[in-house]
Amino acid sequence: MRKFVLAASVALTAALALSACNKSEDTDQATTQEAALTKPSNPTDTKAWSQYFGQIVRKNMQGMTADRPFPYFVPAGDDQAGQDGRARQLEAVQGAVARGVTPGNMLVFGGPDSAKTADLLVEAFKGANAGSFKKVIVMFIGDAADQQRVTDALAASGAEVRFVQM
Repeated sequence: MRKFVLAASVALTAALALSACNKSEDTDQATTQEAALTKPSNPTDTKAWSQYFGQIVRKNMQGMTADRPFPYFVPAGDDQAGQDGRARQLEAVQGAVARGVTPGNMLVFGGPDSAKTADLLVEAFKGANAGSFKKVIVMFIGDAADQQRVTDALAASGAEVRFVQM
């Protein structure tokens, strides 16, 4: 499962990086294709979720000055694989929070289960120093029910919280 989560994260990052570099002359076709993507119904279909989140991120990159965003895919499921995947992501995010992030960057968090994604963000940012994420965009892709607790958890860090409804 670790390879599965890693592969999903790498695929999402690659998709975002390639989309930022690829300037297509046929923008109408690309817009139509993006509009066709909808929220996947299968929580284990990481390819569909990567495409879905990639579409959301591309539409919400304004204000970012770094060359690419840093996506964190939070796996769903209460089975051992899901728990292990979230534990690894939590460890990675806690490391980034402890080190700090350069202003102008964007961290993106999303997963099939909004509550589990919000739980990860709340836990990861417990150790954030006051103001340590000033001018850093943290995008939370989730449900409105989880928005306020994520915003509250990130408030002390100084991050610009960007919420996108799933």
